[in-house]
Amino acid sequence: MPRDTFEKQVNDLKKSLLDLGALATQTIADGVDALKTRDRVMAQSLIERDAEINRLRYDIEERSYELIATQQPLASDLREIIAVLLVAIELERIADHSKNLGEIVLHMGDEPLLKPLIDIPRMAQICESMLSQSLDAFVRNDPALGRAVAQRDDELDELYKQIFRELMTFVMEDPRTVTRALNLLFAAHNLERIGDRITNIGERVIYAATGRLEEINVQTAP
Repeated sequence: MPRDTFEKQVNDLKKSLLDLGALATQTIADGVDALKTRDRVMAQSLIERDAEINRLRYDIEERSYELIATQQPLASDLREIIAVLLVAIELERIADHSKNLGEIVLHMGDEPLLKPLIDIPRMAQICESMLSQSLDAFVRNDPALGRAVAQRDDELDELYKQIFRELMTFVMEDPRTVTRALNLLFAAHNLERIGDRITNIGERVIYAATGRLEEINVQTAP
């Protein structure tokens, strides 16, 4: 295959990855909006959207395998294709965590929220910002930015710990609140896991740019 044709296929693969990234980012926003407004229609739409996201992930995965098998790219080209493949998997899993938010909304039914949502939307905003920046780092092949974005996961861990402590206080004061507390804790946990997935994307950026597999150390949530 001529070099320009190969590069076009790789660029098309990256474009599909960015499309998947945009969909994954939107699921985070929609998941938290559904939780805030208790919008079961939005929650159901979010769950149904998962099939489209899965199809796009598998399409990227198949095209990546095909390029590797038929073109046998070497060195930086191979790292780039592998990174696209691995980032696509992380994006699909991010959307899975967002889908879980929709399932929490449906599970809650008409049960009122235990408390106004403040820190959970903050977590979602950080996740959206981190994801956007991590994809920018990937496109720019910028390992320093990938590392910096991933290190923001500490902010999410601190917010998660804060939410955990606050919700446990509600439960200790009134054990009847345990179900409502757990619903919010599960929502926060899914956002915390999204941060971990974005950290993985940062690591893939570093790998694509440098060839080094580097684990970015972050705090561990409870």
